[in-house]
Amino acid sequence: MDKLMDSPWFLRITALFLAIVLFFSVKAMDVNINGKTPGDQVDSIHDIPVEVFYDNENLVVTGVPASVKMAIEGPPNIVQTTKLLKDFTIFVDLNNLPMGKHQVELQSENISEKLHVRLDPATIDVLIEEKVTQTFRVDPELNERLLAEDFQVVNMEVNPATVEVTGAKSVIEAISFVKVTSTRDGGINKSFEQKARVRVLDKDLNKLNVIISPEEVSVKVEIAEYNKDVPIDLRSRGTKKPGVEIGTLTPSETKINISGPRKVLDNINILTVDVDISGVIGPETFDINLKKPKGVSSMSLDKIKVKVEATETVIDEDTASSDNDDEAPSIGTRIFNNMQIVVRGLDDKYKSTFLKPVNGFLTLTVKAEPDVIEALEKSDFTVFVNMDDTTNEGEQVLSVSVDGPGDLQWLLSVNEVIMQIELA
Repeated sequence: MDKLMDSPWFLRITALFLAIVLFFSVKAMDVNINGKTPGDQVDSIHDIPVEVFYDNENLVVTGVPASVKMAIEGPPNIVQTTKLLKDFTIFVDLNNLPMGKHQVELQSENISEKLHVRLDPATIDVLIEEKVTQTFRVDPELNERLLAEDFQVVNMEVNPATVEVTGAKSVIEAISFVKVTSTRDGGINKSFEQKARVRVLDKDLNKLNVIISPEEVSVKVEIAEYNKDVPIDLRSRGTKKPGVEIGTLTPSETKINISGPRKVLDNINILTVDVDISGVIGPETFDINLKKPKGVSSMSLDKIKVKVEATETVIDEDTASSDNDDEAPSIGTRIFNNMQIVVRGLDDKYKSTFLKPVNGFLTLTVKAEPDVIEALEKSDFTVFVNMDDTTNEGEQVLSVSVDGPGDLQWLLSVNEVIMQIELA
């Protein structure tokens, strides 16, 4: 026996055996420390939805991710079954937490105890706030670059005009815009109606996470060819009959709406209508057909009525015969309608509104020699009221004055105006 133990081979075999025993002892300890067993499989599952438990009738929770990633480790058969069936739940329970900011851990259930689970993220920061519902007006909008050339938006209506927005109190307070945008292909040249989704935005035009009721509204967009209103200016033409005095010419309509290309309409600021007075012998009203200016596609009126004030002068035959040799020089008459009354001298802290005449228009009748009268234009005259002495609010009666060329006679259809003065 002593010889055997002294043998080098015995010592070598014994050392090898002890080394093998020590190796497996250390391996077993490592398994116990790391919770692993030989043959374990590691895998991951993505986009796992997160359920949230809280009082959703009165509270709003933000900060909870829609989904998380989970790594699982354990026996291969259990790992594969868990990944295939996904019959587990990832959740966070906030029922017992007060309003405010909290850091909470995500939890899992219905996962085998033989699996080691790691969630990414494992903890989250949440904010619990009071739920608020508020009514907002919906503002419609349309990108005007989608319109056909020389067309414009006349009106936009939303039905219903308001929506209810529900969300966290801080989010509701951050709302700056509630909009609905109409979208169509370019070249829009006629009215349309469509359904569109409502957007709720903050001051930086960021979309806010809220509940909108209803989510869609109907938008009615009225499209029309480019148009504008211009005043009607009556201009007398022809030679009046001897002994007839022509007074004011009054149109049934003071303005007309014209449609057409923008570049054409931008150069039209007034519609001049000629009135033939050669056949007038007394007061009368007659129809005048309106002629469309070149380039205008349509007008709101085809004709207007014009009321002519005229009187016939009775000439004494004896006087007429005695003056027959010395014929008096003829006098021409020019009538300028829709003269805008200019307000002068009003302090900037006040604003004025015409009560009578409405909108501050009147008729100016000018008399002069024929060669002088033909050369006159509306722009040669300024009709105005002076308000240098105005220091109080309220109604005021003011005299109308005229600036114009000398050596003329003129008559105003209104000599005094009534104005309302208010603080600007």
